[in-house]
Amino acid sequence: MDNGSRQVTVERKTRETAVAVRIALDGTGTADVDTGLPFFDHMLTLFAVHGFFDLTVRAQGDLEVDGHHTVEDVGITLGQALSKALGDRKGMQRYGTAFIPMDEALAQVSLDLSNRPYLVCRLPALAERVGSFETELVPEFFRALCQHGGITAHILVPYGDNTHHILEAVFKGFGRALDEAVRLEPRRSTIPSSKGVL
Repeated sequence: MDNGSRQVTVERKTRETAVAVRIALDGTGTADVDTGLPFFDHMLTLFAVHGFFDLTVRAQGDLEVDGHHTVEDVGITLGQALSKALGDRKGMQRYGTAFIPMDEALAQVSLDLSNRPYLVCRLPALAERVGSFETELVPEFFRALCQHGGITAHILVPYGDNTHHILEAVFKGFGRALDEAVRLEPRRSTIPSSKGVL
């Protein structure tokens, strides 16, 4: 981690994928993403832009099989990068919530950077694919991100008809909520827990 910048690079290589993620938590929302899955690239870009994260993602995976390994491993690597960038988690806000409308769809995302991974993801019925992207991979991505980032996340979309709109609202909302949660609180220099540890 670059001292004071909360900026890290993490790489993960398996027999199925090779992923590199660079994230700066205190960025401007600059994204450079290439996973081989164009819709997923679009979603990660929205996450970065609306969360004010500077994000670079490079992923090569066994897309000839399907997108599962690539999407999951990007989630794992991004979660590891986030956790590493947060360090001891002192001074951060810890909680973040965003309500994001996208035309007829509304997403609510609430996060706790508790170091206790948990995901609740409640989405309306989705089309099987957006472009070539399998929509059932969205919860898999967020599950991996939460598990390796130490995040409790509740993602709720009470209504929405268009799959693209629903997922766009979710990724934008996750970015906005995470931006709030990682933000440094000037009144706090300690770990944000009455227990003194996360």
